[in-house]
Amino acid sequence: MFNTMFAIIKTGGKQYKVTEGSKFLIEKLNYAIGEEFDFEEVLLIGNAKMENAQIGAPLVDGAKVHARVLDHGKAKKKIIFKFKNKTRYWKKKGHRQPFTKVEILKITA
Repeated sequence: MFNTMFAIIKTGGKQYKVTEGSKFLIEKLNYAIGEEFDFEEVLLIGNAKMENAQIGAPLVDGAKVHARVLDHGKAKKKIIFKFKNKTRYWKKKGHRQPFTKVEILKITA
């Protein structure tokens, strides 16, 4: 349990801590369901005890995180409501952010 490898990757303007076998939602990617691909932007690779951790400056050279696309979808609707007092101005808008569900298959240093 303590020697589980993890990596910190960057995608969609965000950073994610991932381990092999983990599943999570990220910003939408243009890959088909079931297609496998690599995350090239790996910022850190290490284990739970942080022994022999590789810290990138800014990226770890030669490191890749192999993943598979599980699903595409849209998140729950967020309501945006604008209102100005005493001017009879109000505007209601909704937004559903598209996402991609991925599974991490392998972390290579």
